[in-house]
Amino acid sequence: MTSTSDIPQNHSERVEPEDEPLLGRPGDASQKPDDNILRNLVTGTASVAQVGIWMLAALVWSGILSQPLSLFTAHPLLSISAVFLQVQSSLILQPTVTQRQKTRGARLHAAIQLISTLLFVSGFITIEVKKGSSARLISPHGILGLTTYISVVLQALAGVVQFFFPLAILGSVDAGKRIYKYHRWTGYVLLLLEMATVVAATQTTYNLIAIHISLGPVVVAAILTLAGVGARIKKQKLGIGLV
Repeated sequence: MTSTSDIPQNHSERVEPEDEPLLGRPGDASQKPDDNILRNLVTGTASVAQVGIWMLAALVWSGILSQPLSLFTAHPLLSISAVFLQVQSSLILQPTVTQRQKTRGARLHAAIQLISTLLFVSGFITIEVKKGSSARLISPHGILGLTTYISVVLQALAGVVQFFFPLAILGSVDAGKRIYKYHRWTGYVLLLLEMATVVAATQTTYNLIAIHISLGPVVVAAILTLAGVGARIKKQKLGIGLV
């Protein structure tokens, strides 16, 4: 979700150091006044993130669909689709600058995240039904996966509260704004957790015996995704460098 504080009234104003992304020039991560918001999906290092997440999704989808369809099939397909949407929701929101851009970006971000969260929950239900009475949490992937599912739901709830219902639940709009940066921090940490979960999936017995998705390409795709998203993080939005 986004904060409406410290918004420049004129896009031609000098960009302060805190408005700069972690890597690159300020313009590499800032939406121009007349830009279609969808351009945010490829602006600057977003193209790197897109290569990574499309590669990751292709590896999982092709690997899973190379096997006979079963109840289990839905679990990885739903989960990787959810991760794909999480990346898109971050990329579309990161470069917003003006209040109008931020509001529209936040609403699109929320809509995409809603679909993503529903896919995550569906993926969790699918694997729970598939496992039945079988043992759980016996692999790094299983432990990371459960942690991810819980974190995704909590992150989504926090975002909805702080952006849509700050007055009713937190007592004021300002109270919601004060926790925006923490929502962003946890969102980026959650993306790291999601990537770790996908990487860990390559070491599960099912993948090693049946699907054979290689660890190397998955790691490369995850690194590209994280690098592309991470390079566009604006220091100001995380509270870094503020006096």
